[in-house]
Amino acid sequence: MMQGNDQQAYDRGTSLFSPDGRIYQVEYAREAVSRGAPSVGVRTEDGVVLAAMSRASSSLMEAESIEKLHKLDDHVGTASAGHVADARQLIDFARRQTQMNRLRYGEPVGVETLTKHVTDHVQENTQLGGTRPYGAALLIGGIENGEPRLFGADPSGTPHEWKATVIGGGRQDIQSFLEEEWNAELTVEEGVELAVRALRVHEEDLDADDISVATVTEDGYRVLSEDEIDDVVAGLPDEDDGEDATDDDATDDEE
Repeated sequence: MMQGNDQQAYDRGTSLFSPDGRIYQVEYAREAVSRGAPSVGVRTEDGVVLAAMSRASSSLMEAESIEKLHKLDDHVGTASAGHVADARQLIDFARRQTQMNRLRYGEPVGVETLTKHVTDHVQENTQLGGTRPYGAALLIGGIENGEPRLFGADPSGTPHEWKATVIGGGRQDIQSFLEEEWNAELTVEEGVELAVRALRVHEEDLDADDISVATVTEDGYRVLSEDEIDDVVAGLPDEDDGEDATDDDATDDEE
């Protein structure tokens, strides 16, 4: 009986390690991210591609209200997965950091520096009592000193730099696909095609209005139009390389 009560105490505590070194609330937050729709990041020779599945959960929902990709500054953008409200708070925090850097130093913030500001903030919620971890993950991509950079930030507050990666549902299958298909000579246009193909590994029957795509290059952050995405989807081979993932569909309070 005592052992069961101890286990529940570790389960409830947001800042307590269990005897085997785990923080259960962080693991639950990662599970919340995995139940969201996937977002993909691809680093190319001349920029970063961010793509996300943004299908409306109801025919009565305005598709434009589903925001998975966000501009943080002229040279950096982000894609999110997990709980919408948590992701929005992190995005607002990241935008404030970019503005503060310009005001203090008169120059754009570095992509790596911005990522570490965000992950430090995320990590605090795994350490302080009275809070819970953020149930959202971000991909942060942009141009730093003329070079494309892509980072991931998960609910534990751990930053990793990637050549290509995915957050959200279907991660195992999509990541395997990216590992097979990514190469260092990709152009931005080829990166867009790879990102869309990767999302189709999770769900093959995707139309242009189910996908959001943005690129970050030396020319800045740009969101692709539905017509541009439709051209990419139309040019893909009929037979997709991947299979649908078996992860649960995104719920109304997850993105």
